[in-house]
Amino acid sequence: MRQTNRNMAVFLSGLFVLTIAIPLMQGQVLPDYAVQLVGKYLCYALLAVSLDLVWGYAGILSLGHAAFFALGAYVMGMHLMREIGARGVYANPDLPDFMVFLNWDSLPWFWGASDSFAATLLLIVAVPGALAFIFGWFAFRARVNGVYLSIITQAMTYALMLAFFRNEMGFGGNNGLTDFKDLLGIPLSSPGMRLGLFIASALALAAGLLIARAITQSHLGRVLVGVRDAESRTRFLGYRVEEYKLFVWTVSAMMAGVAGALYVPQVGIVNPGEFAPANSIEIVIWVALGGRGTLVGAALGAMVVALAKTLLTGWLPDAWLYALGALFILVTLYLPRGIVGALEGLRPARKVQEVAA
Repeated sequence: MRQTNRNMAVFLSGLFVLTIAIPLMQGQVLPDYAVQLVGKYLCYALLAVSLDLVWGYAGILSLGHAAFFALGAYVMGMHLMREIGARGVYANPDLPDFMVFLNWDSLPWFWGASDSFAATLLLIVAVPGALAFIFGWFAFRARVNGVYLSIITQAMTYALMLAFFRNEMGFGGNNGLTDFKDLLGIPLSSPGMRLGLFIASALALAAGLLIARAITQSHLGRVLVGVRDAESRTRFLGYRVEEYKLFVWTVSAMMAGVAGALYVPQVGIVNPGEFAPANSIEIVIWVALGGRGTLVGAALGAMVVALAKTLLTGWLPDAWLYALGALFILVTLYLPRGIVGALEGLRPARKVQEVAA
């Protein structure tokens, strides 16, 4: 636990330095888009932390966490579409452009609260949380676990992807939601808004890490570890395992929704491709690379893989997927505890060498 706290302190300190350094170096050492790019990486890091919370500490391997990320993204995207108003291509003050194009007569009922920023903030956590709660209520009470639960979570995100591709769902169909103009009356392309979203992403990541740390280091966290390592024995001791799982599963989905909501205004688009099962598998690779059950390692792994993806898709675009697969195989074989776990394993050896010297 002491080592975990030290890692958390180091990572948060580095995050604070990064939050100050990136804006100062923008336009001089770094290109103008650096703030936006690193802000996207921070959203990925928060998403990875949300998965590590359930996989690393409760043993729930979710292959559908991209669904919660995408739902939070769509909630924010709906608000940004309403912010456009009459400035769209069809100059309709009430309907987004894609609804006018598809001959919709009125705004669907589920778009009703999207014009309010306060309601949007609530829905960003409520919608993914509600889906996670309903899914978990049935899955955990039925005692579905292991590979079966992983397959069901992947089926869930795949079903949502197919549903959001349909035009009649009212979410933009294949094209999704895009052409965003501003947020809270401030243009998204302005340096001030980009910096604000970057800082918001950094604060959200720090808050997510602290919340996850508070959960894992409490009595609840110790029970979750017991569920991960010996679920039957934990149940035999009198703990209602399904309730512990349901709680941490719902909290994790809410964190993923926040990550998705911060991601959308920084990339300028959200479409059904965000639900793709391959995205959920990539999140698992982030966590495995950084270190499952370390929280900080999950965030670090997400940022490392995202940076590598940005570089390799520019240098070797056809080889990126092969590199990602090879990375997962190498980590599984040679770094089973991830980067952070490997670094922690080196410290006792150093102490032994110092004592021997």
